[in-house]
Amino acid sequence: MKVKLLKYTPEPERAVAMSARLCYSAAGAAELEQSMSEAQVGNLLKKLSDMGHLSTFEHASFTFAIEGVSRVLTHQLVRHRIASYSQQSQRYVAEHGFEYIIPPSIAARPEAKAKLAALMGEVQKTYDEMVKLGVHQEDARYVLANATETKIVVTMNARSLLHFFEKRCCQRAQWEIRDLANAMLAEVQAVAPRLFVKAGPACVTSGYCPEGAMSCGRLAGIEANKEKI
Repeated sequence: MKVKLLKYTPEPERAVAMSARLCYSAAGAAELEQSMSEAQVGNLLKKLSDMGHLSTFEHASFTFAIEGVSRVLTHQLVRHRIASYSQQSQRYVAEHGFEYIIPPSIAARPEAKAKLAALMGEVQKTYDEMVKLGVHQEDARYVLANATETKIVVTMNARSLLHFFEKRCCQRAQWEIRDLANAMLAEVQAVAPRLFVKAGPACVTSGYCPEGAMSCGRLAGIEANKEKI
């Protein structure tokens, strides 16, 4: 898996703080942007985050290039609706010699890994034969597996990313999209740490678990460590 932050709103933290300040100021946005000190930006971002007033976080957006992931992952990813997606097309891009993603649980079992490799070989052979028989690749792709590697460009605003990280950094999330979420979180924390200081699963950021009886138990461990301290 490869995850790269391609583009993002210039000075995203200042953009969010300026937008919030504008709501309560007679001054214009340009004037506020120039007059706010870094300390004021930081204090206002903390206040917004603590109070859960996140509408102004939508003024900062981040665009990621994501490669080496499966269609299993992207089918989950696009369920996050407040985002923009551009995915490599199996209709226009031929899948001769396609790569595929191997889950760790299969990779750890030689017999299971061999079965997957054999199946993917048959899928590739069938796809190639379909195309050779004159079937357009937009229809030949029907034989491809969810494991097929894909590439996607994703743009989300900071508020949507916070929700994405809460849901997908959780231990209950499927392993591949959890790995993606953690990689994306590292990318945005490097450029806008104050926007994402509370980003992550709810057990870590808010001290509660929304999974109920299906909880992974991580919250209990966090609370136990707090008692020791």
